[in-house]
Amino acid sequence: MTTRPAFHLAVPVDDLDRARAFYGGVLGLTEGRSADAWVDWDFHGHQVVTHVAPGERAPRAHNPVDGHDVPVPHFGLLLTVGGFHELADRLRAARAEFVIEPYLRFAGEPGEQWTMFLLDPAGNALEFKAFRDESQVFAR
Repeated sequence: MTTRPAFHLAVPVDDLDRARAFYGGVLGLTEGRSADAWVDWDFHGHQVVTHVAPGERAPRAHNPVDGHDVPVPHFGLLLTVGGFHELADRLRAARAEFVIEPYLRFAGEPGEQWTMFLLDPAGNALEFKAFRDESQVFAR
């Protein structure tokens, strides 16, 4: 665990085997407790739970950012720059389909960051970021 508070997030999935293949296999997360209808994941010290929730999902909204359609809602992690690029390579090797390919935002400006978006097999949007300088996460 980190010294920061950890979050807990439950997301709907339609197939636990596909969720396990993505969260455990592709993202490389450690599986925690589970039951027939849910699985806990160690999301770098945070608890993400995939719950089977059959049925239709609400339509996803998008927000235009830097010429990209950012999916809303989404969740993810702030990684180190090295960790970001390692994950991007892992996702490419797994032939993950990016909603927004990894790219650098705000180059040379406050808040310079790498970012990428993808969907899990159930359509939940994830964003992974890495700031050149973590002290600038909330820089204006």
